[in-house]
Amino acid sequence: MTVHSVDLRTTGQFPALLLDYLDQKPSLKDFYGTFPTVENTADIIKQRADFSLEKRQTLVRVLEQQYAGQPYLPDFSILLDEKTFTVTTGHQLNIFTGPLYIIYKIVTIINLAKELKETYPEYNFVPVYWMASEDHDFAEIASFHLYGQTHKWKGEHKGAVGRLNPKELHSILKLLPDRPLLFAKAYLENETLSDAVRCYMHELFGKEGLICIDADNADLKRHFLPVIKEELTASSSAEIVIKTTEKLSSLGYHTPLNAREINLFYLVDNLRERIVKEDNLYRVLNTDLVFTEEEIIELADEHPEYFSPNVVLRPLYEEIILPNLAYIGGPSEVPYWLQLKGVFDHYKVTFPMLIPRNFAMYITEQQRKKVEKLEISYEDLFLDEVTLRKKFVETHSTNVLDLDEEKEAFYALFETILDKAIAIDKSMIGAVKAEETRIRHSFEHLEKRLKKAEERNHESEIDQLLALKYKLFPGKSSQERYDNFLNFYLNDPTFIAKLLVSFKPLDFRYNVLIEG
Repeated sequence: MTVHSVDLRTTGQFPALLLDYLDQKPSLKDFYGTFPTVENTADIIKQRADFSLEKRQTLVRVLEQQYAGQPYLPDFSILLDEKTFTVTTGHQLNIFTGPLYIIYKIVTIINLAKELKETYPEYNFVPVYWMASEDHDFAEIASFHLYGQTHKWKGEHKGAVGRLNPKELHSILKLLPDRPLLFAKAYLENETLSDAVRCYMHELFGKEGLICIDADNADLKRHFLPVIKEELTASSSAEIVIKTTEKLSSLGYHTPLNAREINLFYLVDNLRERIVKEDNLYRVLNTDLVFTEEEIIELADEHPEYFSPNVVLRPLYEEIILPNLAYIGGPSEVPYWLQLKGVFDHYKVTFPMLIPRNFAMYITEQQRKKVEKLEISYEDLFLDEVTLRKKFVETHSTNVLDLDEEKEAFYALFETILDKAIAIDKSMIGAVKAEETRIRHSFEHLEKRLKKAEERNHESEIDQLLALKYKLFPGKSSQERYDNFLNFYLNDPTFIAKLLVSFKPLDFRYNVLIEG
């Protein structure tokens, strides 16, 4: 497999806030801490040196409990070492791994941990997958695309998705080609979706050192308790995020994150609902639960696991319970983290290096041959259909498709006509100009017709080009955001190994992965 690198701006797929962050635009410096480079990692290591042994002990104890029963257990004791740090990515528990880019996220953190170990051999770096087990948006995790078909987990499901019963996926397993044993074992031999995801991620990446963490845990939440209490009583994060968002908006950036007065959910079995404050009482939406301030603080002390951070506080929770150096996220995640720097400063928690995951498009050998036959560049494939057609025709036509010479001669002739008209009667200017405009439009119309006619001459090649475009951008989405990794893994069990070799975690370009 070879890699062709494409500038992110060339693809037209990424928000300006992410691109300007990667360009280290000076106006954005206040919205992050340490810019991600191998060299800068030394600074973030120093900042994270204060991560307590108590938190490390809690982390190891919880991981040992969560991994009980897994084969070839990781050596969690390494996390007790003050010279051990994590690099983390997170995502929802999409069934059968969901879209391809989730695999790309995991590969990115594994490779980052390896690269940092090579540079700083005296330290240890552990790649961590933060399972979004507390998320309650069932619809977002409940389907995936394989070989042109959409498979969907049906039914009504409420509460944290990590607590759902994965055995319900048996009906989908029966429909899959070769009934992948990896997922059969994960879904049919575990009681919760969190355990199932940990099972197959451990099978896929455990030997690469990946650790999966389910933060839906009372012991871990106890370290987050001071934030929970302040959020309930002072609503500190909302005001901070609103001010940061206003600053980013004044710089012309769209921001994806909106803070609420209380950025916590109430979480119990089959229920994850927002907590709101009304008339000095705390209510859980869509329930009859009501608490006074004293009652809800007492509940938090007794059961911190009942309180689930939303997108505003989840990153802070992560950094409080992990000795983390870097967070690897997607094109919308990195921008919303930039809205949270002030929250981290308020709680005196180190803001991690923000790193976009590796982006990629996989080109099969057959597709590579098609690209070569059509004589197009890989950058061309990111163009919209209209622009792609136009460029292909202009590049491959042997005919002259513009009327530039004729227009130049015409405009010169009209200058002469205008001079003559003015000499006779100055009021003729309007009529002459109007006639000139009409003929200009005629030239433009004729040029369009010439190009359309030439398109018809290349109709066969254009059809092949668009078929390739649609295959690589299914459903008008990028391949990595639509296709499931089984599209490639079932035919090539070395697919993940190839990704591990091909991706460079700190090379912020789009990877075109080319077979053959």
